[in-house]
Amino acid sequence: MKLFDRVAIVGLGLIGGSMALEIKKRKLASKIIGVSRHQKTINIAKKRHAIDSGGTSLGLIREADLIILATPVIKLIQSLPQVFKLAKKGAVIIDVASTKAEVLLAANRLANKNKYFLGCHPLAGSEKRGIANAGLGLFKGSLCVLTPGRVANKNAMNKISRLWHKLGAKTIMLDPKKHDEILSFTSHLPHIMAFSLINTVPSSYLKFAASGLKDTTRIASSDPGLWEDIFLTNNKELVRSLNKFNSSIIRFKKIIEKKDRNSLRKFLRSAKRKRDSLE
Repeated sequence: MKLFDRVAIVGLGLIGGSMALEIKKRKLASKIIGVSRHQKTINIAKKRHAIDSGGTSLGLIREADLIILATPVIKLIQSLPQVFKLAKKGAVIIDVASTKAEVLLAANRLANKNKYFLGCHPLAGSEKRGIANAGLGLFKGSLCVLTPGRVANKNAMNKISRLWHKLGAKTIMLDPKKHDEILSFTSHLPHIMAFSLINTVPSSYLKFAASGLKDTTRIASSDPGLWEDIFLTNNKELVRSLNKFNSSIIRFKKIIEKKDRNSLRKFLRSAKRKRDSLE
């Protein structure tokens, strides 16, 4: 069942490309238009039958009923004035960025009853990037956080919720700042740990790396440019989560220095219980 006539996706990477493939497969739109900085990406997207047409000009979004912004977050924020200018009356604009407070702050200055904006963050992905790695099933069983702007539009919000449900995700509503606080712990901090850990290990030792190091640092293979933007647009919350993590490391260091077996056992068992509680 079609939810939209024309859908334009700006940014055909892992998330944008996977959304295009899912929307196409489920026939949720009459036409999918792709926009990318690189014509090569458009060509691959066409070859994979992810989009019907596309190009490098943002002007291609003019006739879209739904505009999905799937570019790195700082570029996304910078593009918002032009996106709102080009969007037609009645268009719904969503983003899929990993931070939300700065996105909504910028969007709220531009949104109105005729051009509605809704923040979205699908909690799905991979350390891999690009349209070549996009695929079906990426959102199955995942959670998508919705962060509404200041302009209310119940019909548009319901439609976007239905879109995510069709793609296989459950939805939950959060305040943008609360979203950034939570994700600083559950997503952004783990990436910082992975980047920091692999940078700590001497290069000459890497030939001895087994599954422990490889599993723990897998996400350090993520796109540096993408994560630069995420860290810089959530810096305040990240400083708070880093301070808490630092306190935990200092505590662990003291336990090891003192060879305090009882405290060490409690620390490890507490961590195991938490990790085992994850679904």
